[in-house]
Amino acid sequence: MGLTGIQIFKLLPKTNCGECKLPTCLAFAMALAAGKAELDACPHVSPEARAELSDASAPPIRQVTIGTGEYEVKVGGETVMFRHEKTFFNKPGFAVLVSDTMDEAEIEKRFLKLAQFQYERVGVTMRAELAALKYTGNREKFLGLVKNACVKPYSLILMASDPSVMKEALEIAKANKPLIYAATNENCEAFGNLAKEYNLPLAVKGNGLEGTAQLVDKLTAMGIKDLVLDTSTRNIKDGFQEQIAMRRAALISKYKSLGFPTITFPAEMADDLMKETLIASLFVAKYAGIIVLSDLAGESIFPLLLQRLNIYTDPQRPMTTKEGIYPINNPDESSPVLVTSNFSLTYFIVSGEIENSRIPSWLCVMDTEGLSVMTAWAAGKFVGDLVGVFIKKSGIAEKVNHKKLIIPGYAAAILGDLEEELPGWEIIIGPREAAHLPVLLKTWK
Repeated sequence: MGLTGIQIFKLLPKTNCGECKLPTCLAFAMALAAGKAELDACPHVSPEARAELSDASAPPIRQVTIGTGEYEVKVGGETVMFRHEKTFFNKPGFAVLVSDTMDEAEIEKRFLKLAQFQYERVGVTMRAELAALKYTGNREKFLGLVKNACVKPYSLILMASDPSVMKEALEIAKANKPLIYAATNENCEAFGNLAKEYNLPLAVKGNGLEGTAQLVDKLTAMGIKDLVLDTSTRNIKDGFQEQIAMRRAALISKYKSLGFPTITFPAEMADDLMKETLIASLFVAKYAGIIVLSDLAGESIFPLLLQRLNIYTDPQRPMTTKEGIYPINNPDESSPVLVTSNFSLTYFIVSGEIENSRIPSWLCVMDTEGLSVMTAWAAGKFVGDLVGVFIKKSGIAEKVNHKKLIIPGYAAAILGDLEEELPGWEIIIGPREAAHLPVLLKTWK
């Protein structure tokens, strides 16, 4: 059982320094006990206390890492049922199924789709991260498939029930840190030993919630900590309900046997990709760690990636762009100068329109704490005196041979104050919509 808030408080330094973003050590201890804070937020805790508090500070759902490099996937580590309570941290990973029954052309096509279906949105690259390699009986074909996959950057799930085949596959792929799928009642000890030997995460495939919990208890008794859960349910309604039940058991009931991320298989729940996509959308929201699809297509994976981005964006912290001067289309000293807020969506819309205009320009992005231009103006964060101070400190005057500044049309009210703050500058009121920027820029002289 985890420590109470008072027990945790007794082990803290009691400095009340506030560096953990909470007013007192007691408040931090209570948050830690409730799973709403992390021990690393306290910079003064002693090594001895840190060791004793490790269990209490660990999230109720263990974080598990699969793969390496830019396609590394972290799942679990969650502390709340609903994102508005705090936030969701580790977005689910999407996997495409690749089987040893496929011919070489189809296999390469699957890997190509992982590379092809990638999208940029508000500065974030959205893509599927994993290849699920499935063994169906063709040993040589499967091992060749594993070798092929290991030279690619994607994270891997190795799916085989035969311990001897899995061991051969792990010898090939161990450096890629794949997920071993899956320990069952029949091979639990053998797969547990493989997970320990290679120090890799292990999927657990039990029979429903109770059967899965029993397998987890056996494996954790062997000293295995990094587990991913599969209840074997391939019925949509029951699978959906089990995802919620496992989350509640881990977070609310503190039931450690189900305190691990999950893996779901829409690929095995429908025979049509569009139906799979609908099922996958359920599991993005509630509460899969990994979602395995039978195939990838732009019209199915893009909406899933967008849904994932929306849900796993912190609702309490706007997405922001770093304050500074952004050169677009290789500007020079005579190029126009524009200013906007650092709300990411605003930045990418404005910069995109400038880029499409093909007019070399300087875009000055001011820190408005992630608020859009209109909201920042209403909140007093994008007003004439502040914008003027930013322009003077930004250094843009040293980059251009003119003193002309384009401001957003929605901030036209700051014109007078800005002219007072920037004497000698010509302030030009730009359009209210970024889509009209190219017309203005093409008339620049």
